[in-house]
Amino acid sequence: MLNTRVQLEPMLDYVSAGMAFYVTMLPVQEWILEFRLGYLGRYWSLISVAGLFIGFLLCALIFVPLIINMTLDPFRYPNHLVMSGIAAVIFGAILWLGQWLILRQTEMTPRIFALINTVVGISVFSVLVWFNQKSLQWSGGPIEGWKTGLIFLVGGTVTGAATGKALDFYCGRVEQRLIKLERERVEQETQERERLKRERIEKEKLEQERLEAEMAERKRIQREAAQEEERLWYEKHGKDYADYEYDEDEEEYEDEDQEE
Repeated sequence: MLNTRVQLEPMLDYVSAGMAFYVTMLPVQEWILEFRLGYLGRYWSLISVAGLFIGFLLCALIFVPLIINMTLDPFRYPNHLVMSGIAAVIFGAILWLGQWLILRQTEMTPRIFALINTVVGISVFSVLVWFNQKSLQWSGGPIEGWKTGLIFLVGGTVTGAATGKALDFYCGRVEQRLIKLERERVEQETQERERLKRERIEKEKLEQERLEAEMAERKRIQREAAQEEERLWYEKHGKDYADYEYDEDEEEYEDEDQEE
């Protein structure tokens, strides 16, 4: 009797692989985007994990009855591809909705990042699953398959860091552009105020010069009118007025001599 011992390779289940991937990806994104998301950033991982849980329940409600009724065999081609596609759509839609609800509350972060982040996360996870098919099964053990789990942990960390840093870089560029536009706007407003001030001073100066010119012109006209009036008076009274003034002067001189 031959004693044959079969050594089985430790394997990881798909659910544990997904948890390992997203449990590192989402907190890393939250840590990087903490400044960009503000107080809403603390709910980034919570809402995303809640979305994954809801997606898991929806997939279970869809696939379990089909598998029990033998309508769908997850181990046959192309049934497993169809199931993966449906699961990806469900998880993607719920993840996108949760992250979009957070991003729409901020001004700096683009709403499209929710869709991009969801697509990138599902794509990277699918690639990791594809390359680790031999180490994955429907009912594996997360502790026994720790080596495969470590691969998904590292993959989630790298994906979260890459996508989070990409959004942070984009927000930084947008912030710099807004600061530049604001600086240009303030500079233009300052220049406009200075121009209006110069125009006002120039206008006041011209107005003052115009008033002074008008006053000088009025004085000149008044002086010419007075001179003309004096000339006409002399033409009318002429010599008699001059002789009268001369007699008054002589009488004053005589009175002064008598007093002495």
